[in-house]
Amino acid sequence: MQIDDVLLTKLEKLSYLEIAPDKRSELISQLSEIVSFVDNLSELDTTDMDPTFAMTNKGTQLREDIPSSSKEISQSILSNAPLSEDNFFIVPKIIE
Repeated sequence: MQIDDVLLTKLEKLSYLEIAPDKRSELISQLSEIVSFVDNLSELDTTDMDPTFAMTNKGTQLREDIPSSSKEISQSILSNAPLSEDNFFIVPKIIE
């Protein structure tokens, strides 16, 4: 797959992103590298591979379930908000 300006324009429209004109060529180059890497992966022969192959036979390591206070977390989050009151975010009214 070739990444060109036409395809980048389509991706820009689908993602609702606006790409600066001076960044377009750099982004096209980076996307082309990503696509070529993925194309290389498709050339690998995986016919003898187990579909459930994993790097380790161990299961997911679980952590101990210890309850914690959510008050500290909410205060930490609300401290970054521009406006808050009574443990809630204050946002502009959007519905008339």
